[in-house]
Order: sequence, then structure tokens, then C-alpha cells
Amino acid sequence: MLIQISGQENLSYIVLCPRTADEWLVLHVDMKSQDILILLKLVSLGVDKPADAFNQSARNLAEMTGVGKTEVNKSLNRSINVGLAINSSLKGFVTVNRKGLFEFTFFGLSYVFPVRPLELTRGIPTALAAPVLRDKLLSPGGSIPVWPSAAGEHMGQAVTPLYKTVPQAVAHDDMLYASLALVDAIRIGGAREKKIAAEELRLLLSIS
Repeated sequence: MLIQISGQENLSYIVLCPRTADEWLVLHVDMKSQDILILLKLVSLGVDKPADAFNQSARNLAEMTGVGKTEVNKSLNRSINVGLAINSSLKGFVTVNRKGLFEFTFFGLSYVFPVRPLELTRGIPTALAAPVLRDKLLSPGGSIPVWPSAAGEHMGQAVTPLYKTVPQAVAHDDMLYASLALVDAIRIGGAREKKIAAEELRLLLSIS
């Protein structure tokens, strides 16, 4: 169940989604889709110590993700406010709450940022067609899900990425590509696809 509350700049959500048959995860979300991109980029960079503070600068993150510098700052603040990131101000860096990010992705993302495959287009394989899952889930024949991109070399059904710059952001970052493709598999996949994608995402996030 999703309750959406519209604001002037952000969308605020209360998400009620089943964790088990008798347990529901209640999420109050005041986020934008690019926040997930920024958090996953931080995970990819492995920034978890003061020496990595440079990689967390708004200018550097903006260059690597294509998200505007001002919006990067706002994104980090939103993630801190909802508990998906921790501001270690005394140490000079932000720590991603990896377990929280996984739980939000698995239990809530398909409710907050839903997506479905659309028309055929040229693009970059995502979800079950991406390298991280291709050998585990992809069956021969049929259309594959792709992020629309002029640089793409595959034809498939268009899947709108979490943020418009995703195709450019993953071009030189295999880990970011894998994590965002897994996120898409969770957003659009069936029960089996979500289960396998979740297992792979746990490995990438280094959580048990």
C-alpha cells in the first residue's frame, strides 16, 4: 500500500509493504530517485574513511553521476534525514546505511518508483539482461529490458532508469552498473527474479 503526499519540491510517501505474511515494513520516504543513484555511487566508491572525503565532494559526485552539484547536496541531506546515510561530521565523510538501503530497495522501491518495460528501442541491457544476472536468469529469445541510450548496442524494451543520467553514469563503473541493474530487476521482476537479484545485491552491498 502506498500513500503519496505531494510537496513543492519532493514527493513524500508512507509505504506499507509486506516483509513476511504477518509483518509489514512501514517506510516514510521523502526522497527522489537520484538519491538511490548517489548512494549506490558512494557504495561503488567504497568511501568509508576520511581519506575518501574528496570522492564525496558535491563537485566530484556531480561529475561522476551527471546529477547537478546543488542537487547532490540536497540528495545527501535527504538520505541523511531518512536514515539511509549517516553524517560523520567529525570524521569528514558520509557513511551509507547499506542494510537500510537494501531493505528500502527490496521492500519499497517498486512501490515508490515503479516502472514497466515500454516500446522497443536501442539501449543498454538492464535487470535480468545485464551481465550481473544474464547467465542466471536470461532465457534465449524474446525482448530484453534496456535503458534507452544512443550509445547502446542492443535492441530491447525500454525501461526508464531511476535517473536520466544513469546510462552515462555507469559507462565507466561496472559496480554501479551491476547494482543499478539489480535494482531494476527488483523493480520489474517476478518473485524468482527479485529473490536472485536480492541475493546478488546483498553481495555487492557487503551485508549478511
